[in-house]
Amino acid sequence: MGYSVKDILHMEVIPALGCTEPAAVGLCAAAATSLLPDKELESVEVWLDPNIYKNALGVAIPGTRGEYGIDLAAAMGAFGGDPKLKLEVFKTVDDATVKRARDFVAAHAVKINLLERQKGIYIKVFVKTANNTAEAVIEGEHDNINALILDGLVVTGNPLLSRESNGVSEIKRMEEWISGLTLDDILHLLDEMDEDDLKFIDEGVKCNMALAEYGLKYGPGLGIGLALERLVGEGLLKKDMILAARILTSAASDARMSGVSLPAMSSAGSGNHGLVTMLPIWAVKDYIVCDNLDRVFRAIALSHMVTAYIKAHTGRLSAVCGCSVAAGAGAASGITYLMNGNARHISSAIKNLVEDLAGIICDGAKAGCSLKLATAAGTAVQSALFALHGIDVKCTDGIIASTPEQTLKNVGELSVSGMVETDRAILKIMLSKQFNKA
Repeated sequence: MGYSVKDILHMEVIPALGCTEPAAVGLCAAAATSLLPDKELESVEVWLDPNIYKNALGVAIPGTRGEYGIDLAAAMGAFGGDPKLKLEVFKTVDDATVKRARDFVAAHAVKINLLERQKGIYIKVFVKTANNTAEAVIEGEHDNINALILDGLVVTGNPLLSRESNGVSEIKRMEEWISGLTLDDILHLLDEMDEDDLKFIDEGVKCNMALAEYGLKYGPGLGIGLALERLVGEGLLKKDMILAARILTSAASDARMSGVSLPAMSSAGSGNHGLVTMLPIWAVKDYIVCDNLDRVFRAIALSHMVTAYIKAHTGRLSAVCGCSVAAGAGAASGITYLMNGNARHISSAIKNLVEDLAGIICDGAKAGCSLKLATAAGTAVQSALFALHGIDVKCTDGIIASTPEQTLKNVGELSVSGMVETDRAILKIMLSKQFNKA
């Protein structure tokens, strides 16, 4: 079966409060706890694949004023999360819940286990009270709850469970389908967009712009966006479309990665991907003659679809920074389209960006991601401008192929096979550090 733009957008572009990895841990814990007749927990135990572990380890959790930790995320989800809210599970958490979760963690009632050889997204949470036990499992995607167990018995028919056909989620089916398309096929899908699709994109932009505006006003996290804006004010940098894209995107990341309680509209399972797929394009529109917002929204839809195409090859999480390569290539495609580039120009923009940014490592989610998002946003604009002026990296260069499709498959090979040991080394280094939560 085939999929429409509407199908892809509604599967891949969803709101997420805070970083999606601690949110997924919180969601799994909340789902398990929801099965219990009483909620007086004695213990929580969590099992995680290496990439969820890496990305949930040191990033601020919404509602905690900058606190972090896999154990805290699990406890918060168990005590106050609403699993029906999916990746906005922490939306219902208040100060009393955070204190209760913090005390539970301090009492060493949460145990975290790393599944070193587990491939793909995997989270299992086991919760225990005096009289009952419950489990929940998330697998494949951040919000894909595919198992619930109460007192050793499998729970069926629960609305929290994902709907799968023959054990394959709908997103996996879509990824298999989209990975077989060409760039021309993806561009043709834009012709199907209707008013509801355009409105949906607009809502996503407003969501992510709220994060950017917060970041520029308060400078949370590393404050990269605000620092760049100040450098412009001091006359040390000149604001052009490249810098505007960097400012907007990094400011939104500053806010999100510091745990601000504002949702991001994610893309391909990542809030930061969502920021990169949308905000550089939104920044560029102010520097060109563009009286038609519909074209801007179509450019963003293209960005989402190219990002989904790449993630179908690289996997949801990997050793490669998806914000740089996947969402960056998506943004480069959208910007080129916005500036009236054709399929050949878009192909060149993708290859230009991959040649520039392929190999940037993912060393976990944290405040420093804002630096990488600033780089990705600026390079996306630069790659588009280069493509429109005839620059096209040749297939004799490294992992670049003659087509964008094969180039992106090569990126997938690099991510899935080539950097396995790199990923393990990154996590080993992270685990060797002493995380001081004081």
